Amino acid sequence: MSSEEFEKLHEIYKSLYEEIKLMPERALTCHGEERKRMVRTFDERHGETDEVLQGMEEELRSAPSSYRNAMSTKLRMYRRDLGKLQRDMKNSAPGFNPSSQTSEGSRHGIYSSQNQQSTHLQSQRALLLHGTDSLNNASQSIERSQRIAAETDQIGTDIIEELGEQREQLDRTRNRLADTGENLSRSRKILRTMSRRLVTNKLLLGVVILMELAVLGAVVYLKFFRRAN
Repeated sequence: MSSEEFEKLHEIYKSLYEEIKLMPERALTCHGEERKRMVRTFDERHGETDEVLQGMEEELRSAPSSYRNAMSTKLRMYRRDLGKLQRDMKNSAPGFNPSSQTSEGSRHGIYSSQNQQSTHLQSQRALLLHGTDSLNNASQSIERSQRIAAETDQIGTDIIEELGEQREQLDRTRNRLADTGENLSRSRKILRTMSRRLVTNKLLLGVVILMELAVLGAVVYLKFFRRAN
């Protein structure tokens, strides 16, 4: 079994079924030639859908039993839905005479090579739709990547700006430290000057005291001892 071939037929079936499922309801509102065209179109698409289901059944014959059982149930459901659509069309258009009769054990389709070509076109359309979906998904992925890149770029810009601000803060802190160092140097110089002045003042005070003591001693000597002599 070719899973790729089965999936391709499955996509064709869904496309055909979507095309014909509303036809019985629309046939109720049509009249005359428009209803006849609707019935002919339904008959053709119904036959094509039946051939697609036959192809899917053929593909399932060589499938693993677990997969074949599950898909066989789904194919029976598809057959039931297709039969219901045919009955609905009969009720909507009393003159409808389906031509999609297949002989027992025969896999020959209802339609000639023209209908086979139409099936091929449906296959190509399904593949084109699948390719369009893939392209849309790729475009969305690119958009997401571009959005993530833009967000990353913005984050990088914010980090650079923050680093710039931190650098300015560090420069200001360094300048303040340099100013503090200069102030400390001036303070040390002032303290040394004050210390020298203090020592000088102490020396001068000592000299003044000694001179006063000398003068006092001289006065005492002259006043008392020299008078005694």
